[in-house]
Amino acid sequence: MYKALAGIVLAVTAVGVVDASALDRRVRINNNTSYDIVRFYASNTGTNSWQEDILGDDILPSGYSVVINIDDGTGYCKYDFLAVFDDGDQVTAANKTVCELAEFSFTD
Repeated sequence: MYKALAGIVLAVTAVGVVDASALDRRVRINNNTSYDIVRFYASNTGTNSWQEDILGDDILPSGYSVVINIDDGTGYCKYDFLAVFDDGDQVTAANKTVCELAEFSFTD
């Protein structure tokens, strides 16, 4: 009986464990500034360089938001953000946990 009970407890415990690679990394990026975001980067904190511009040819206008799937395939959850604005300013935000973060706002 104890073996059967232990097997059930183990099965229930295993169901509660979520693999980091299966976590949702979609984050709503809000531009609550007076300027358009012309480039946006999200690189995992394990790298020393910024990856590609996620916006590509698009921009994120002032007052708007976009949902971005911040997943580079490494399984990382911690990312640094870099927004480049149309006036040339750059704002970074470090160590954001995208596996838990539903949205992030850039503000004036």
